[in-house]
Amino acid sequence: MNRRSFIKNSSVVSLSASTLTVAACSSPKQTSTENNSSDFTDDFELNEVTIGDLQKKMQSGQYTAAAITQLYLDRIKVIDKQGPSLNSVIELNPDALTIANAMDQERKAGKLRGPLHGIPILIKDNIDTGDQMMTTAGALALDGHKATNDAFVAQKLRDAGAVILGKTNLSEWANFRSTRSSSGWSSRGGQTRNPFVLDRSPCGSSSGSGSAVSANLCTVAVGTETDGSVIAPASFCGVVGIKPTVGLVSRSGIIPISKTQDTAGPMTRTVTDAAILLGAMTGIDPADAVTAESQGKALTDYSQFLRADGLSGKRIGVEKSFLKGHEGVVGLFRQAIDVLKKQGAVIVEVELLNQFSSIGGAEFTVLQYEFKDGVNQYLASANAVVKSLAEVIAYNRKNEAKAMPFFKQETLESSEAKGGLTSKEYTDALAKTRTSRQLIDKLMASVKLDAICGTSIGFAGCIDLVNGDYDTGFYFCPPAAMAGYPHITVPMGTVHGLPVGLSFIASAYQEGPLLTIGYAYEQASKKRIRPPFTRSLIPD
Repeated sequence: MNRRSFIKNSSVVSLSASTLTVAACSSPKQTSTENNSSDFTDDFELNEVTIGDLQKKMQSGQYTAAAITQLYLDRIKVIDKQGPSLNSVIELNPDALTIANAMDQERKAGKLRGPLHGIPILIKDNIDTGDQMMTTAGALALDGHKATNDAFVAQKLRDAGAVILGKTNLSEWANFRSTRSSSGWSSRGGQTRNPFVLDRSPCGSSSGSGSAVSANLCTVAVGTETDGSVIAPASFCGVVGIKPTVGLVSRSGIIPISKTQDTAGPMTRTVTDAAILLGAMTGIDPADAVTAESQGKALTDYSQFLRADGLSGKRIGVEKSFLKGHEGVVGLFRQAIDVLKKQGAVIVEVELLNQFSSIGGAEFTVLQYEFKDGVNQYLASANAVVKSLAEVIAYNRKNEAKAMPFFKQETLESSEAKGGLTSKEYTDALAKTRTSRQLIDKLMASVKLDAICGTSIGFAGCIDLVNGDYDTGFYFCPPAAMAGYPHITVPMGTVHGLPVGLSFIASAYQEGPLLTIGYAYEQASKKRIRPPFTRSLIPD
């Protein structure tokens, strides 16, 4: 279901997706894409290349990092700003070619920093970079804001040799501005499109990262998640996404929503690339105390977990509520379960989501309190003109025609109305959401599970700037989000040309085992396909 509806109303019952065909752009019986494909011919020479592919090409001398970077910059011009006009990149890095040339010089000198050396990457526009690019969370209120220093994760990527191409558009304030926002829309960046069907939502809030990596505008991308903001757009855009354990990746220098649920995560076209990128992002950061919990648990190389036979003997819990609903999505889920079985997994039907029916409202309360506290701390020391959430709200009211042309800011306002983190309402709500850890751990222990799987989210709804997002069903993100536990989504197939992802979750710091399971499923199913840039499902 719609993520904001879950958080505010916790109506797990509606996860059956009974409203999908009512809200859709056209009846499934009437849709056809035979004569409605994009006029764009996609013959990009780097389509679907992986990190490993590019390293081989650079090692052989076929390409340099600078040449690869230029190809992606040209691709962004052709695909993102013209043609299909995905609008997934909010800003390009004017230093990208300089960085790429420096990586080429290091390679010539025999210095290789690792698998990301010279690899172009896009990062979300809520992640600080101490360079010429802005960091705005898509908000006009922060237009012009340039961070003094890199976020910890951005510095880790630079240290690994990655070439930061630019920043991706997102749902403004990471989808925490309005209860009826359109995912992928920001007042600074406009509306991001889904590369599979251009009038469909890319979901959010890491909309630009999901759309861009799916459309081959970069090799890999980074998103951030509080509840579904990596997993949902990865699923909608047909790519792999990992929401790590909270504490594995530093949040310092990232515009926050929640100190208890926020994390950055990889968005890639393959599980292998996700494993490589994740390893480069980990690290203990004194500026983010929760990362100390990853001591002895974090790795810098997760590729060791990538085994094609990794499902053999694994016990996988299957969320029963997803065995009902839209026939296309349920059909994909059942096919995925068959793949898991054929690869040697033991399938156990479980009911996890119904245990969360009373927690969603508490989560929204926690997020409001933590958003106010976190944004005020971030802005107080930032170079932005606005210095507090109250000033952001005031700016939006003063500039309503540009800042709020479609939907307003009731979530910002309700957050501003909250008190401090010593409030009993906050501490009670936090204690309630923290029971999510016990619920997951108890279920996994009771039937000896290695992971729990479900449909990541339904298929993409239509972009609707007036009414905002609508229910697309099958939402599996809240349990792992509230628990701060790891979550991976892998392409499961398409319905009417719209991708749907398969999710696996587990307990804290189980990224390695989840990568084993996700990789084995990916290799057995091979469901990732290139987006066709279809204009619409409605026939011409």
